Amino acid sequence: MKEIKKILCAVDLSEHSKDVAEYAVLLAKGLNASVVVVYTAPSLSQYVGFHVPPNTIENFVGEIVSGAEKSMESFVAENFSGVTATGKVLIGYAAEEILAHAKEESADVIVMGTHGRKGIDRILFGSVAEKVVKNADMPVLTVRPS
Repeated sequence: MKEIKKILCAVDLSEHSKDVAEYAVLLAKGLNASVVVVYTAPSLSQYVGFHVPPNTIENFVGEIVSGAEKSMESFVAENFSGVTATGKVLIGYAAEEILAHAKEESADVIVMGTHGRKGIDRILFGSVAEKVVKNADMPVLTVRPS
């Protein structure tokens, strides 16, 4: 059986992220594994062609990342006590960044939330969790909102 020594925990820093963190901590404690917690900020590079100066978009993204890094630091401190955990803010498309970082970190499993959208909402917004599950090289545990 494979060993699980590193868990990648993908969060969106919403209230539901605490539930996702609980599962990652439960696994980490039970398996003596470490956790890498990631949040993906949007790059907004797709909006450069809309007559918005690129430096304005870059400044905006920089502010998002700066705020997310502060939120991540607090989130990890509040939700990952008792396990070895580090937080990282990524920039780009969430599913792609989660998958790339899981490979880069040699994660053994991904733990992430799902919004549980159905019907037209799922068609319009897509599903980051679905894309990760379909394309991951390692097991993915998805946690629905309680």
